[in-house]
Amino acid sequence: MKVAVMQPYFFPYIGYFQLINAVDGFVFYDDVNYIKRGWINRNRILINQKAQYVTIPVKDSSQNRLIYETEVIADRKVISKILKSIELAYKKAPFFIEVFEIISTVLNKNYKTISTLAIESIECWSDYLEIKTDFFVSSENFSESSGMEKTQRLIAICTQLNAYTYLNSIGGVQLYSRADFARHGIELSFLKTNDISYKQFDNNFVTGLSIIDVLMFNKKEKVKTMLNEYDLI
Repeated sequence: MKVAVMQPYFFPYIGYFQLINAVDGFVFYDDVNYIKRGWINRNRILINQKAQYVTIPVKDSSQNRLIYETEVIADRKVISKILKSIELAYKKAPFFIEVFEIISTVLNKNYKTISTLAIESIECWSDYLEIKTDFFVSSENFSESSGMEKTQRLIAICTQLNAYTYLNSIGGVQLYSRADFARHGIELSFLKTNDISYKQFDNNFVTGLSIIDVLMFNKKEKVKTMLNEYDLI
């Protein structure tokens, strides 16, 4: 079994979905500290040919609070403003109608925490892209290992799932040692997304945007091929 573990992000970039698609089990790491000005409650979309943030406000955000404890401020006025920003940005995109309907369905649900909202924003597109990976939530499925040192906890999660491979995003190259995992019979690899570009209106391509942007401009089948455009290091 191959496993990956990541904090839940709000409508994340395509590399996040590549990671999900590359493993058998994916763990939403929601009982670790909330990251201010990170990707947990915001992401970037294309507005007037530039990358601009859309943000879900959270209550009393603090890096001393866990992600699943961080409450959202998502009243109808806030959600309507976010949806209007997305609509104005993409209403002329080729796949706007289908994609915007799913976004609206996600954002119009009631959420208490940013964790549940972010997880829903990921699972909806995983279903849409027909990704078959099993999902787990660390606060629910692996609470007994909470408080362990970071590497040891990841190893504990892998052991509990009988995983022989742990796959991390490329950003973890400097954080984790292959030898530490190998001592427990686990192979550590890192996923590096290839350069992916596509036509966005008539502007020069703007990279690093939310999956929203990818889906607005590309057919579902094309996006499914993009899920495999990466290297394992």
